[in-house]
Amino acid sequence: MARCRNLAIDAKDDLAMQDYIDQFGEHLRYERQVSGHTLRNYLSDLQQFYDLICPPDSEGNRPYIDIKQIDHLTIREYLGKLYEGQRKKSSVARKLAALRSFFKFLCKQKVLERNPAKLVSTPKLEKKLPRVLSLEDVVKFIETPDMKKDLGVRDRAMLELLYASGIRVSELVGLNLPDINFARRMIRVLGKGSKERYVPFGSKAKETLEAYLVVRERLLAECSEDKRDTKAVFFNYKGTRITTRSVGRMVDKYLKECAMAHDISPHSLRHSFASHMLSGGADLRAIQELLGHARLATTEIYTHVSIDQLVEVYNKTHPKAKSSE
Repeated sequence: MARCRNLAIDAKDDLAMQDYIDQFGEHLRYERQVSGHTLRNYLSDLQQFYDLICPPDSEGNRPYIDIKQIDHLTIREYLGKLYEGQRKKSSVARKLAALRSFFKFLCKQKVLERNPAKLVSTPKLEKKLPRVLSLEDVVKFIETPDMKKDLGVRDRAMLELLYASGIRVSELVGLNLPDINFARRMIRVLGKGSKERYVPFGSKAKETLEAYLVVRERLLAECSEDKRDTKAVFFNYKGTRITTRSVGRMVDKYLKECAMAHDISPHSLRHSFASHMLSGGADLRAIQELLGHARLATTEIYTHVSIDQLVEVYNKTHPKAKSSE
């Protein structure tokens, strides 16, 4: 990037850009308390930007860049490179959002006077409705794990709880035993930004959770003492806290076993929870609280899903809906 090479200077009165990225990472981790997944994405996107505007030499050294000289034209040129590399609009938009947050942080730290990324327009994205399963498909999918096996009992409990509560997978794997109130059928959840909320769950989820607690003790006993996390609710086969990646692999496994044609993720159970609640007459504000959405606009997408489902049912069943040929 010819424009960006002009940013390299000899003076080193200020911190190097890598130092600013590291500071921003600390800000995200300890002050904003973002999830590990979000933190990795932000830092990866910023590192890619740094690599493109100031690529390291064969020995890994970079020329010094005056961060104050990075302007909106530099950022537009960077986005142009992403488009040339056939990046999706959604990916480009996420990387631009990371840059905006980074430069906003530097403005608050008085490193910059203005945010250059604010002058760059976000790519227009197609609004994709979330993948929602029918109630029949949800039941079929959740009942796939073999309850005769310890890990099958664990998997059934996780799937039941995901659908019963609508919590995120990151919130599921972060659950600790004290967070579950079996008497009231409530769980305490730490959502994005460590925001606390309480979410109810149904009798079926309670039943499978109680069955899992017996299995949990066996899994914990198999884990060496130095690796035990006695507070964690869900363990992997080694007896340590399960990860979001492991839950994703588990979902893929059961999709194949029950031969479902849907391309779904663990998040699809959260989408299905919200859509089914709305179809059942739940208030949109209540669903917002249960899902832990900061803005009602985020929850309103399920209104569109519900309307689309109504139209589909109408077109399939109403005698005057079909065109005569």
